[in-house]
Amino acid sequence: MSTERGLRLRVVEAARRLAAQGMNPGRSGNLSVRVDAGFLVTPSGAPYETLHPDDLVFLIADNAPGRGANKPTTEWRLHRDLYARRPEVGAVVHTHSPFATTLACLRRAIPSFHYEVAFAGGPDIRCSGYATFGTQEFSDACLAAIEGRKACLLANHGSVAVGGSIEAARELAEKVEALSQLYWQAVQVEEPPRLDAAEMARVLERFKDYGR
Repeated sequence: MSTERGLRLRVVEAARRLAAQGMNPGRSGNLSVRVDAGFLVTPSGAPYETLHPDDLVFLIADNAPGRGANKPTTEWRLHRDLYARRPEVGAVVHTHSPFATTLACLRRAIPSFHYEVAFAGGPDIRCSGYATFGTQEFSDACLAAIEGRKACLLANHGSVAVGGSIEAARELAEKVEALSQLYWQAVQVEEPPRLDAAEMARVLERFKDYGR
């Protein structure tokens, strides 16, 4: 098991990497990791280039606030509810990456145009209904869209990816952005053909041991 200090460092590293790639421009997006009795989450409005491990805020699993000098991201409910609903989730990454956010603003899901869509845990990547950021309704909309999946788009907002570790969640967020770009490029020509349900089921089965 990683120490809390080590987890804080890994969250900061992931946050800086995503920002450097343009996936969380400005001070947008947020990240968290599960710890004993709660979770560590990035603070509200903090610039990623100067983010320090001690800036992360600890929140108690069943309530807020927890401990820390900073205010947590306004979307802390989303993180809390994902950990409560999904015991296998060890980390949550929320981004405003350009192509995923473009599709989210169109309220357009990512269909089975490419087999790697299955990395997100299903035959497509859903887009949630719209709700004001930071509200319980926003969290509820995300939970509905990500049900049975590891990632979803958030209407008129961005995307969310989860994983067993902060690295896994960050890698999936990067994959969702790459797939969003490919899909966006494809539809500039025409709507791409989709892999059928049987093929996506085969891919999902093969991905169960991918990378092990």
